Amino acid sequence: MTEAFPIWVLIADYIMGVIMWTLIGRFGMSLFLREDTPFFFARFFIRVTNPLLHLFNPVTPKFLIRPLIPLYVAWFFFLIRFYLMPWALGYTVMGMLSFPLESEFASALNYFVGLLVN
Repeated sequence: MTEAFPIWVLIADYIMGVIMWTLIGRFGMSLFLREDTPFFFARFFIRVTNPLLHLFNPVTPKFLIRPLIPLYVAWFFFLIRFYLMPWALGYTVMGMLSFPLESEFASALNYFVGLLVN
């Protein structure tokens, strides 16, 4: 699957995918942990995503509650990956699992599950 894309597309998609999933992870952790938690994993997510949240502050509606803001910013990265990237590459439809990062993850997961089952 990844051979069909130029390397710059894969690099851009992987970077945006990691950013998107990190923001979603921060949102998920915020459901259970306070922002000032001593848990090192949550502190890492907060420290890494805070610059992005500040960057998107001008387009973030003020009525959003604070824990939803990372999910809102992740939505922008999803839109770029799902709509802008294929359009820029000249594709009309890329289909299910069109994200190279998630497609590679699904292939690796399928391989490891196959090893466990067989």
